[in-house]
Amino acid sequence: MTRRPRRNHSPAFKAKVALAAIKGERTLSELAEQFDVHPNQITQWRAQLLEGASGVFGSAPAAEATPAVDVKTLHAKIGELTLENDAS
Repeated sequence: MTRRPRRNHSPAFKAKVALAAIKGERTLSELAEQFDVHPNQITQWRAQLLEGASGVFGSAPAAEATPAVDVKTLHAKIGELTLENDAS
């Protein structure tokens, strides 16, 4: 039995398959045959869609405006270390 090469599916394809699974109009085996993917993969994509669905309607966490590390302090430390290395 030959192995199929690994395939990378686009997010749009994954969403399409997961939505079809959520609709429930067909069984997992029918969907797997239609989209040529394993039923376990469809189950995983469906679960991921259901987990992330609340983010569509809720407010997404805002990105931090200030970096977690103070850049000025780091530049000062780099300068100190450079001077120490040059003096040695």
